[in-house]
Amino acid sequence: MYWLIDDEIVSAHTKWMHTLCAASATSTAPPEAFFARWEDMGTWPQWDEAVDWTRLDGPFAVGTTGALKPKGGPKVRFVIEVLEPGSEFTAVSPMPGARLRIRHLVAVEDDGRTRVDIEVSVDGPLSRLWGLVLGRSIAASTPVGLARLVAMAEADTATGR
Repeated sequence: MYWLIDDEIVSAHTKWMHTLCAASATSTAPPEAFFARWEDMGTWPQWDEAVDWTRLDGPFAVGTTGALKPKGGPKVRFVIEVLEPGSEFTAVSPMPGARLRIRHLVAVEDDGRTRVDIEVSVDGPLSRLWGLVLGRSIAASTPVGLARLVAMAEADTATGR
């Protein structure tokens, strides 16, 4: 669905998308170390304190579904929407009236360090409501989880994992 607002075409996705959190870090670990951790979903609770468990229903590939259980919340289904090894891993979870999107991005900076970004957004007609329900806890846990992920990726690199 599209609207013309102030002579600008705006989609429903744009109108209803809300960023809940954006966190960034730099690391000496290469992008592959982060992808290895993201792919090994059984280890997510080691670095993401907001997660009880995570699993994939198939290979780490676009279109593969999975589930995760946030601490204190119900099981959440997701699908891998984007997977560009060494660059981006994005998962989307359908919710009533909205979709939660988590983008994991890595890029090598000019100084050779890896920049890691995690962006969490919600879009859809009920995105504002879901933002109120989930936003505060996601905004609190995402930077903490990212810092722990960086430490683990660097340790993995140092030990040759």
